[in-house]
Amino acid sequence: MDKTQLYGRQLCLTPAQAGDCPVGVQQLPALKISGDWINCQRCGARLPRRDAQLPNDQYYCYACLTLGRVSTLVSLYHIPEPNEFTQLLHCCWTGQLTPLQSACAQRIQQAFENRQRHLLWAVTGAGKTEMLFPGLAWALAQGLRVAIASPRVDVCLELAPRLKAAFRGAPIAVLHGRDPEPYQYCQLTICTTHQLLRFRQAFDVLIIDEVDAFPFAANPRLYYAVEHAKKANGALLYLTATPSRELLRGVRRHQLTISYLPLRFHQHLLPTMTVSLMPAWAHLLKKGRLPSRLRRRLAEYERTGQRFLIFVPRVAQLAPVHDLLARAFPQMKGLNVHAADPQRLDKVQQMRDQRVQYLVTTTILERGVTLPGIDVIVLGADDATFSTAALVQIAGRVGRSRERPDGLVWLIAANYARTIKRAKRQIEQLNRKGRRIQREVPTVSAPHPH
Repeated sequence: MDKTQLYGRQLCLTPAQAGDCPVGVQQLPALKISGDWINCQRCGARLPRRDAQLPNDQYYCYACLTLGRVSTLVSLYHIPEPNEFTQLLHCCWTGQLTPLQSACAQRIQQAFENRQRHLLWAVTGAGKTEMLFPGLAWALAQGLRVAIASPRVDVCLELAPRLKAAFRGAPIAVLHGRDPEPYQYCQLTICTTHQLLRFRQAFDVLIIDEVDAFPFAANPRLYYAVEHAKKANGALLYLTATPSRELLRGVRRHQLTISYLPLRFHQHLLPTMTVSLMPAWAHLLKKGRLPSRLRRRLAEYERTGQRFLIFVPRVAQLAPVHDLLARAFPQMKGLNVHAADPQRLDKVQQMRDQRVQYLVTTTILERGVTLPGIDVIVLGADDATFSTAALVQIAGRVGRSRERPDGLVWLIAANYARTIKRAKRQIEQLNRKGRRIQREVPTVSAPHPH
């Protein structure tokens, strides 16, 4: 086994598999048993012994089973991270940041230099990735190991080509559950947050993008993964447009420093929401009909070729809505997509490549996907599936290009739910702050960030 496979990692191996491990490898217990409980050393789960039993008094962890089984029959094998890079990555990005972006970028680099925990709260479309470049360039020039992790595969796939273009000439590891490529030791890693469970004190700088997104926000195993994947003195940066109460509480308690950016890279405000109450929309859908106002809007899209997303609350509603659109507007080509769709990545790529005019989707596309020039329609926006943060993120899909910095964000609902009111209020508050900054800071030409 190549020793670099174990640098900063923890691999589950049986004694037979570990027979060719290199000299200097550390063998650690995969599970620890304490009374009636087992403690997984990979994901941090504490589980009842009775629920995790195997034959012959052996045990396994079912909390992280999707990454391969951890049991008392295996050990974790690890080599401490040596930062042994044969070629350091260098930034070749030549774009220009706005003054506001530059201020945030400088603060991010300071957080890396001082090994701090930092939160960048920036509106959707603010150019968060580009604001990372100065700090990343500094960290990589110092020979530090860096990872950018996101809860969503789509976000990783968006980030990978942009980072590879900005740091040309050396390999960048891209790790997610659908990637058939073998692991290779790299100075810069892009991965889903679940993949962090395979690392142990590996990263000098760890960046968590879309930190409020499912499944990260609701999974204590992934918070454990973050703490164990970074070095004890490593810097930690959270990126989000919709910070959780816990993150903001950490700022108030001085556990996190913070930078804030309420304007998009092109200096325009966020698109505002249009809300239409249509109590019968779901009933009409069951009867194979579309609400008349929605039909008129879609007829306009068919005439103009305007591209759009339609969000629905449930996977079961995808096919009926898509079938209705296909029958009513045969000139428009579209697809439906959801998280478990085996063709999900290809369908999103078809939308990126403008081979289809629209997607009918669940909240899987609420964030991390940039489709310039689109409109967004949300059916059943009052459904519990659409949280306030989800609605704000969905609205953020619109107006992300300089050529079309605005567009339609149309929420169709049976009632004016509290989540809708809060989402509208949050965008209005962000836009008020953005207007103040527009008056105070001179406009500086900024490149398109994608």
